Amino acid sequence: MADKRDIFNTRIWDEVPEADNPFAAAASFCHGYDVYGDLLGKASWIEYLYLLFLGERPSSQQAALLEGLAVALANPGIRDHSVHAAMNGGVGGSTSASCLMAALAVGAGQLGGAHEIYRAMEYWNSCGRDIKTWEHLLRNPPQEERIDIWLPMEHAPGFDPHGASCSTPVRQTLTYLSAQSPGPHLPWLSAQRVLLESITGSPLAMSGVAAAAFHDLKLSAEQGEMLYLLLRLPGAAVHALEQKDYGWRRFPFFTNALHLENDPGPVVAPDKETSDAK
Repeated sequence: MADKRDIFNTRIWDEVPEADNPFAAAASFCHGYDVYGDLLGKASWIEYLYLLFLGERPSSQQAALLEGLAVALANPGIRDHSVHAAMNGGVGGSTSASCLMAALAVGAGQLGGAHEIYRAMEYWNSCGRDIKTWEHLLRNPPQEERIDIWLPMEHAPGFDPHGASCSTPVRQTLTYLSAQSPGPHLPWLSAQRVLLESITGSPLAMSGVAAAAFHDLKLSAEQGEMLYLLLRLPGAAVHALEQKDYGWRRFPFFTNALHLENDPGPVVAPDKETSDAK
């Protein structure tokens, strides 16, 4: 008789059932590592995250790069579209899951969102570290030959079409991650940033730094897109919770612009005896 575990088709995970309950795991293995026997208490969250996505234990440099990137991305700030969406959900009384789904939906797009990471990583796959190839691709972006759910990009992926200059956090993150990276792409991006910005006419964005970091970590474009969504959720979560507690009158955007021209004032309940008499 075939082992019943053969019905589970996954390279990532394996389980050994409890002797008295086939629906509960006695041991769980992630890419061969005993999660609760070997990893718990020994591996960091970042190391486990790398193992889940890449299937192997990270080197110290890879772990340091991913940890630095995770800190940089954890809270994009209240001006970010995805965080703002979660805040709207929180202040409106939506459930926690709804707030996170709003952040994921808005943060999935091509303007600082996760699909921009996918596009930028495709550029890295095509261009590598050849500045002439980058210049040609940036000046002549590819045209989609089939209908897709995504509209054509309206700016160079990884660059801020509305920015005046490369922001301080982006430059700080690029400098730090370049020093940690085990791969050549982040240091190359740091050295070529000004030239690339002159070609695109736009400053480098945090999405561009993240795409280069994911490429140095050897993630695929699909993996980079997914991990980018995940790493930005903490900021969305805490800001949604804060706004739910504050209420709309303390919402950091637009409240000063809301004025009722014909405010009827507070509703006064009719006197019960007077109503009964009528």
